[in-house]
Amino acid sequence: KNPTASGRQLEVFQHGVKPEWGYKAPQRDTFVVIHPKEAQEQARLYVVLHSAGHDVISCVQCTRTVGNHDIYHSPDDFYALYLDCRANRGDWWWGGMHRRDARLTEQNSGSDPAPVEKRVIETVSWVIGKYAIDKNRVYLCGNSMGGSGTLGIGMRHGELFAAIKANVPAGIEHVSHRMGFPPQALPQNVKLPDPPVVINYSAQNDGWSAGHDLFAKAMNDRSYSLFFYWGPFGHANNHARISKVNDLINSFDWLEVRKNRAYPVFTNASTNNKLPWPDDVRNKGSGQINAFFRWKNLDDKSDQFQISLFLVTEKQLETAFEIPASSMADVSLRRIQNLRIKPGETFKWSFGKAKGVGVASADGLVTIPGLKITARPTTLEISR
Repeated sequence: KNPTASGRQLEVFQHGVKPEWGYKAPQRDTFVVIHPKEAQEQARLYVVLHSAGHDVISCVQCTRTVGNHDIYHSPDDFYALYLDCRANRGDWWWGGMHRRDARLTEQNSGSDPAPVEKRVIETVSWVIGKYAIDKNRVYLCGNSMGGSGTLGIGMRHGELFAAIKANVPAGIEHVSHRMGFPPQALPQNVKLPDPPVVINYSAQNDGWSAGHDLFAKAMNDRSYSLFFYWGPFGHANNHARISKVNDLINSFDWLEVRKNRAYPVFTNASTNNKLPWPDDVRNKGSGQINAFFRWKNLDDKSDQFQISLFLVTEKQLETAFEIPASSMADVSLRRIQNLRIKPGETFKWSFGKAKGVGVASADGLVTIPGLKITARPTTLEISR
């Protein structure tokens, strides 16, 4: 164990491969675990995927300086896991691909995870067990290539990650292939768990951000949770500088999302800004999707589910953006723990004075269209 610049303890691990990962030849890989500043039980875990300009060690070294790839910096009361995809050529781009590399695209296309993706998931699981991590509070993040990997690996593994956050992800191809976003499609025998809550901040004047219009549409059409922030801040990693362009990037507390609690998905919101992709990337404006929605879990029983929905207020959030007084949105519910609504089953709902009857989708998703959400917390109730 060696002290880091922050005084936290650090461990470096090396390992070989497992046959089930699917590597064609033996290789050695390294990962780093940083401990919380003070020992604690059931700590949270912050998992980091590095960019193309780093390896696992240089990624950790960035955390010595505030402003140097801020997404790499874990909170002091978390364990942090730093993984590597640079040491072995076949692991590049975290098993994903991007439109600038035809070889990578040919090698890693499709819905099947690459060996490095399987290695990442098993390493995270191993760390959870070794350090008695709270399994409901595991979070994944990354910058650039690591942001692409965060989306591509993280979204498939809602059984592992509570929430994920991607800083200027270098391409949306990885996640599009692994999640079967159009024009791809998932094989019929592939059933994925409810994905983690996704936070993404990208710049329209960053060439690596191309395709975010397709990504945002797929997330909306699939009723997947997305908090999306953009502006002309380039391929940046310094939060203070990015916040001068879009000060919402850290406004949602993604590290408070828990895997064992339901969350609402807001789609088709009237307060979303118009995307600059694909035809207006020279636009100097900043924007957001779903930035102002918040919720509080109230009750999750076998016969009834309740959650409070509301908008953040000016007193709660200081921002250059105009905070809306109300927003119309469709609301879907994911990760419901106890109330089981079967595919095609009828359910009852109420939201303030409004009430109605709905039918669960073919995959059992409960959606209530056209709710008016305001700063005043209002309870959404679902029952049979």
